[in-house]
Amino acid sequence: MELEAAKMIGAGLAVIGLSGVGVGIGNIFSSLIGSIARNPATRPQIFPMAMLGFALVEAVALYALLISFLILFG
Repeated sequence: MELEAAKMIGAGLAVIGLSGVGVGIGNIFSSLIGSIARNPATRPQIFPMAMLGFALVEAVALYALLISFLILFG
């Protein structure tokens, strides 16, 4: 039973990285909206950078989820 408890604790600790994902995505899109509202002409330059940021933040979420599944079922 101690091994199962350790797996659950480890998986929970691995998923802590997902809390930063929500904050990261929120910051990316709030900055995008704020910058486009101030200067709409910069949208073609800013939007691709925001999508890159979104993709990188989402990759962190997938890695955290993968590690937690590896701990639980590995």
